[in-house]
Amino acid sequence: MALSFCGNDRGSSAYSVDNGVLDNGCFVDALNLVPHVFLLFITFPILFIGWGSQSSKVQIHHNTWLHFPGHNLRWILTFTLLFVHVCEIAEGIVSNTQMESNHLHLFMPALMGFIAATTSVVYYHNIETANFPKLLLALFIYWILAFITKMIKLWKFAEASLGVQQLRFCITALLVVLYGLLMAVEINVIRVRKYVFFANPQKVKPPEDLQDLGVRFLQPFVNLLSKATYWWMNPLIIKAHKRPIELKKIGKLPIAMRALTNYMRLKDSYEEQRKTEDQDKSPSIWKSMYRAFGGPILLSSTLRYMADLLGFAGPLCISGIVEHLDNSTEFDRTNKTGNMTFGVYFMSSTELLQNTSVLAVLLFLALVLQRTFLQASYYVTIETGINLRGALLAMIYNKILRLSTSNMSMGEMTLGQINNLVAIETNQLMWFLFLCPNLWAMPVQIIMGVILLYYLLGESALIGAGVILLLAPVQYLIATKLADTQKSTLDYSTDRLKKTTEILKGIKLLKLYAWENIFCDRVEETRGKELTSLKTFSLYTSMSIFMNVAIPIAAVLATFVTHAYIEEVRLSPARAFASLALFHILVTPLFLLSTVVRFAVKALVSVQKLSEFLQSDEIGDDSWRNAEMPLEVGKKNKHHGITKVVNRKGRYRMDNYEQPMRRQLRPTETEDVAVQVNEGYFTWGSNLSTLSDINIQIPTGQLTMIVGQVGCGKSSLLLAMLGEMQTIRGKVYWSKLPDYEVLYDGSISKNRYSVAYAAQKSWLLNATVEENITFGSPFNKQRYKAVIDACSLQPDIDLLPFGDQTEIGERGINLSGGQRQRICVARALYQNTNIVFLDDPFSALDIHLSDHLMQEGILKFLQDDKRTVVLVTHKLQYLIHADWIIAMKDGSVLREGTLKDIQTYDVELYEHWKTLMNRQDQELEKETEMESQTILERKTLRRAFYSREAKSQTDDEDEEEEVEEDDDDNMSTTTSRRSKIPWKMCCRYLSSGGFLMVFLMVSSKLAKHSVMVAIDYWLAAWTSSNPHNQSLADPFVNATNYTKNDDAQIAEVTHHCLFLFQMLSLILYIIVILKWSSLGVLQHRSYVPVFIILCGAAIALCLITSLTVEFLGVAAATNLHHNLLNKIIHAPIRFFDVTPLGQILNRFSADTNIIDQHIPQTLESLTRSILLCLSAIGVIAFVTPAFLIALVPLMVAFYFIQKYFRVASKDLQDLDDSTQLPLLCHFSETAEGLTTIRAFRHEARFKQRMLELTDTNNTAYLFLSAANRWLEVRTDYLGAVIVLTASVAAIWTSSQSGLVGLGLTYALTVTNYLNWVVRNLADLEVQMAAVKKVNSFLSTESENYEGSMNVSQVPEDWPQHGEIKIQDLCVRYDTMLKPVLKHVNAHINPGQKVGICGRTGSGKSSLSLAFFNMVDVFDGKIVIDGIDICKLPLQTLRSRLSIILQDPVLFSGSIRLNLDPECTCTDDRLWEALEIAQLKNMVKALPGGLDAVVTEGGENFSVGQRQLFCLARAFVRKSSILIMDEATASIDMATENILQKVVMTAFADRTVVTIAHRVHTILTADLVIVMKRGSIMEYGKPEILMEQEDGLFASFVKADM
Repeated sequence: MALSFCGNDRGSSAYSVDNGVLDNGCFVDALNLVPHVFLLFITFPILFIGWGSQSSKVQIHHNTWLHFPGHNLRWILTFTLLFVHVCEIAEGIVSNTQMESNHLHLFMPALMGFIAATTSVVYYHNIETANFPKLLLALFIYWILAFITKMIKLWKFAEASLGVQQLRFCITALLVVLYGLLMAVEINVIRVRKYVFFANPQKVKPPEDLQDLGVRFLQPFVNLLSKATYWWMNPLIIKAHKRPIELKKIGKLPIAMRALTNYMRLKDSYEEQRKTEDQDKSPSIWKSMYRAFGGPILLSSTLRYMADLLGFAGPLCISGIVEHLDNSTEFDRTNKTGNMTFGVYFMSSTELLQNTSVLAVLLFLALVLQRTFLQASYYVTIETGINLRGALLAMIYNKILRLSTSNMSMGEMTLGQINNLVAIETNQLMWFLFLCPNLWAMPVQIIMGVILLYYLLGESALIGAGVILLLAPVQYLIATKLADTQKSTLDYSTDRLKKTTEILKGIKLLKLYAWENIFCDRVEETRGKELTSLKTFSLYTSMSIFMNVAIPIAAVLATFVTHAYIEEVRLSPARAFASLALFHILVTPLFLLSTVVRFAVKALVSVQKLSEFLQSDEIGDDSWRNAEMPLEVGKKNKHHGITKVVNRKGRYRMDNYEQPMRRQLRPTETEDVAVQVNEGYFTWGSNLSTLSDINIQIPTGQLTMIVGQVGCGKSSLLLAMLGEMQTIRGKVYWSKLPDYEVLYDGSISKNRYSVAYAAQKSWLLNATVEENITFGSPFNKQRYKAVIDACSLQPDIDLLPFGDQTEIGERGINLSGGQRQRICVARALYQNTNIVFLDDPFSALDIHLSDHLMQEGILKFLQDDKRTVVLVTHKLQYLIHADWIIAMKDGSVLREGTLKDIQTYDVELYEHWKTLMNRQDQELEKETEMESQTILERKTLRRAFYSREAKSQTDDEDEEEEVEEDDDDNMSTTTSRRSKIPWKMCCRYLSSGGFLMVFLMVSSKLAKHSVMVAIDYWLAAWTSSNPHNQSLADPFVNATNYTKNDDAQIAEVTHHCLFLFQMLSLILYIIVILKWSSLGVLQHRSYVPVFIILCGAAIALCLITSLTVEFLGVAAATNLHHNLLNKIIHAPIRFFDVTPLGQILNRFSADTNIIDQHIPQTLESLTRSILLCLSAIGVIAFVTPAFLIALVPLMVAFYFIQKYFRVASKDLQDLDDSTQLPLLCHFSETAEGLTTIRAFRHEARFKQRMLELTDTNNTAYLFLSAANRWLEVRTDYLGAVIVLTASVAAIWTSSQSGLVGLGLTYALTVTNYLNWVVRNLADLEVQMAAVKKVNSFLSTESENYEGSMNVSQVPEDWPQHGEIKIQDLCVRYDTMLKPVLKHVNAHINPGQKVGICGRTGSGKSSLSLAFFNMVDVFDGKIVIDGIDICKLPLQTLRSRLSIILQDPVLFSGSIRLNLDPECTCTDDRLWEALEIAQLKNMVKALPGGLDAVVTEGGENFSVGQRQLFCLARAFVRKSSILIMDEATASIDMATENILQKVVMTAFADRTVVTIAHRVHTILTADLVIVMKRGSIMEYGKPEILMEQEDGLFASFVKADM
């Protein structure tokens, strides 16, 4: 047929213009082409040539700045315009098929309009981002021309009395409206920007966010299309493939999303309620949340409703396509419902919707739109949720800073509660916000679904819906049970972790005593309980998964079977598959509803907790620190007045003049009182006053000491002055400083209202040492050095791996008490404040350090500075330095004055002090004899690092090797490495689960999916079979071919469903044979039994698969943990020296948790999604093989999307995790150090830090959620393309309608599951890292427990004498390291007492470990009582010797467990051992005696007592050899004397080897060995060695005297 624009029908007057030009329809259509052609001619040159350097001059993210008003409206209108053009094209083409010849004018203008509209939006976008508004005139002219030409067309249609019944009339009317609106938008741009018709165009400034190049989160600023498809994320996701995403790359948040902005919004609406509503009622958080964040939630809900309604287009289009494929043959030209006007055909809208191709395109567009709306809705709720969380965190933090101290100390608000608020409650609310649109969207979706089902199926639909509704509460029940089980599992795992931690901390002792297996069993026992709980958890999880899959099957079964028996009419394929699709849609909201309801309940609880917290008591306002001094004239301002800059020299001169005067002034004169308390009664919250009748004055610039017994209220007095206590009555006054005092050092002004305060319990930040000391003040090198020297911190800093840049605190190095306290004092000294409060700064320091700190720090550093110092102390010997003394007793002031006043007026008190001072002096002498505690602390620190350095060296080597293996320098390998799926680890995990479980899982999964396909297939066969009232001959005529194939196929499918289903296929065959042999009428009900059997089998298989996956997970978790524990417990001691404890613990906590609870669920979800996608693609390919051609490009696209996404997602996930920890730490830190922060007046700085940390975490989280949306939009569009290709292929190959329905229903499910495949893959990849980490520990070498001798060859009572021969012994810690002992020879006779001494690192301890074969003996041997110990099994060797370690180790449990965990001794033997260790009376006094409780680490006993317990432990084991490793290093004189005595008496007949720490402990020994650098230097009796003047031993003894 020839092509002509106006067609060439017979007898048509297509080209005649007799009645006037405009009355020719073809001419009007041609006229409509003009504007489109005009636009294309103008814009194409501009677009292609470009416009050079017209871009905006400000350095911003160019392509994201939207300059013109009405931007979003324009995009929405343009998209609508495009949609209408598509309808117009479709209408034109379908109308054209009704004509004799082709009429191009029916669809050609529409096609050009579509191209022009697309061009317009591209053109607009380019002009807008380049900010060149004058070029918009072209668009303006285009809209006007298009509007006019369409108006003419509409007017002509109206003249020809065409109306709304004709589709073309409606489309034209719509286009007129759209063009009119676009014209209005254009006029608005001219009005605002004044770029034409006005003299001075308006200048524009980019938004603040875009001027800041640090802002990388561009979602709020990009154009609508980029917003909807997350196009702006592309560069980030693609670059991630080459190198990991770092914090720098994701930049800052836009201002509107920052925590501060949102906090202000929430706070304003919260405070507003306080004003408007009655004062007593507490403001509602719900209302504040609604006022602050209601808008976005409404927007999200609207988007959600639109998406849900569009979701129903899927089933309806399928029903339409299938129905019209059936009737396509009957569609006849004769029954045209349209009419002929202007010589062309006008069709009605229903007629267009009967065209299957049109339906396919509509289905595609509906899917794309639905998915876009849905993702937009998700994004908006997530962004709002994150904003809300930021606001809540800021709100909680501000409240924490104002919490009254009594609240914290009286236990009304524990740290745990605050941490829960931060970590749990805010997240609950955030999640509730994510899910809340579901609360009102889901019921609507369910109701709509049920109505549609009723429309399709009648009453039987209600039964299916009823099944779903009845089973929904069961879902809810299972969900709540799951939560409970998870709690109990958590309790057990906490307990297990505690026991594991203990084992790891005391591993050296356990190995030396050969007790590792006993303690290992304790852990395994707890793990057993945990696994039982885990099994219950798995059971409920699998039930939940089962319900989710089984409910739709049950509903479909109930519905169709009922329908078969109620209705007389056979179900058509169109209705059957539409309702099947509807059931699939209905399941999701029903499954989710239980979750949403649960979250809603949790959110209610969280809000309750939050409002209680926000209502709790606050500290008084700040007026306390600048109350007016009654003694002072004039008022003070809170801010410094204008401080006069005073010449430094002048200032010092003034000081010099005042110096002599100042000492004589009594604190009655004005400017000499820094703080004064009048008639003060203070309390900690109960109405009993803790401090009563306080009248004191603190003199300015002098040293005031507060003394008194423990618990008399000294610290409380400081806190009362700082305003931390509740005042019952009385006043605290702070003086204003004379102006010249305000300036110090010419530059830094001392901050008047800030007090440098060192609390009694030292408080450190998780930061470097330097940051802890400077504490936000500017760094001044000289001052810093002076402070460090005053607090003698230099030696400690030198020991730290990175000096003062080492991180300390929770995440850093743990320092000892004394070191922590000195850092806190250093912080107080460094701060530039007038007043310094030191609360018992000497409590954790030994005497040398105390003296040094007093002299250098307090007397010299602070007093030189003329700072007012208030010192609380117990060290009375320092009272002589005090300018003013306040003595306290039972919460009130006993005396105040100078030492001289007290000596004169209160002789009794003075005498009492004197006796106490003498006692302290004696202690002092004793302490100086001992090696000071500080040196010890430094030793332990050095030890910790010595082992760690050795570790880090080997570690670095390992890491380097790993790095070399992992990533070569060239990019390609890193790229491939980063996008690889860890298959090896997956295999490792599955093999841990056991071969049988894996086989069961795979086979049951395959069987389940095969059966599910069979169900739908059978449904297709059933609905496509002929109506029931025809005779038997007809089916053969009409559908023999198909039906026979159909049944054979079904039999084949079921045959493939593995051997289980051979029975089933037999039944099928029987039914098929019955069906054909039955004479008379063929009932459509004959399909029902097979349908029921298939559905039953599917439900059973659902249960089996969900159970096998979960229990595979439990089996794998059991094996992995068991192997890990055994490997680690039996690893050589070197392993624990070089592996940080935290790293090992992580394997047992976080990684084990992932393996226990997360991997099984991800695995289940992943396999299910993959199999669903594969079965869907299989079915579509089976129905329309042509689909396979289109599948190839789709698969390639999918491969790249998932590859890029997985890498980026993993990085962003890591960033989110790593930024969360500092935030939580900051909260707990603040709550712990409240008094210090408030005393220093640093609230603002800490708030700022909190906001920064929150924003960083929120940025990571937002990017992560944007990346998820990026993926989902792309996979959803792919899914939509799959549906389009499947439907088009089906229409063109015109297959059997039932099968088409089957194919399309499956195609619809693919869209849901594609993104789950990728997300589960990404999750699995992250989770498999846990398996990898655990696996890396499984490859550690174990110690060789076997030995070359048999246990039976060792005598029962070996070693009976205790004779030790050391022959040419060489020892090293590792084959990689140098030897620590070189050719050592010694002979120890039975019963000898031997002392080994030498400097640190001389090899003393290594020798003691060699006796137990704990180190690598690579040459020489140790022979004990004639047996070479290296040949013995380790268990035997270690169980026959005894050792007392330097650090006393006790385990939680009973005293009995600590002395004799093997339970081999009688009670008498244990009591005897306790008596020898002088502990019997103490243990008798404890409740339970031998079964008394020992807390973790033995914290409920003093260090001395713990050491004595270790002695008792060594005695219980009646061994003839005892080794004491520096056992007296960490105890006081008294305990040491007991120890020495016991060793001499109780162990008189045994060989005792003592590794001496202080030489005087081994002067009485029979033999002394002096070591140096791993060799023996001197060997002999102590008396003989003493005589060698220049000998090493003699020099040690001299030094120790």
